[in-house]
Amino acid sequence: MLKVLFVCTGNICRSPTAEGVFRHLADRAGLGALVSADSAGTHSYHVGEPPDPRTVRAALARGVDLSALRARKVAAADFTRFDHILAMDRGHLAQLRRIAPAGATAALRLFLDDAPGHIGHEGEGQEVPDPYYGGPDGFEQVLDLCEAGSRGLLDRLSRESRFPIRESLG
Repeated sequence: MLKVLFVCTGNICRSPTAEGVFRHLADRAGLGALVSADSAGTHSYHVGEPPDPRTVRAALARGVDLSALRARKVAAADFTRFDHILAMDRGHLAQLRRIAPAGATAALRLFLDDAPGHIGHEGEGQEVPDPYYGGPDGFEQVLDLCEAGSRGLLDRLSRESRFPIRESLG
């Protein structure tokens, strides 16, 4: 089983959205039993709290239920427990690289590194913007980006691991 961890700041907007969307698309593609997902934050601001209500509403409107998720902070064990740790922005990625313990085995990357159409000029993925201080459009944009990133990631994982995808991810 491949294990993926999505990381943002407080684990109440971007990373739980990515976790939920990734699980939803993996299940639809017939990969639910072959991959697992979790999410965490670089900070402990919201540990134990559910995702932001705006995040939950926007995701539910697309058929993704985030209501059971609870925020947690990235732990040292995550760096060996997960195969891939995906940061929502470059700040998170830099922080993850700083706190990675010796012997870390997880691949650290930006979440959108595999999202077609969302690769920056230096070959790295674009960042997923934080919707927390904005309006509803920001949460919709995060969902769009999480869908693109999850499709790209599942496609890459399928190619690398020879997972059989039953349904088109496009």
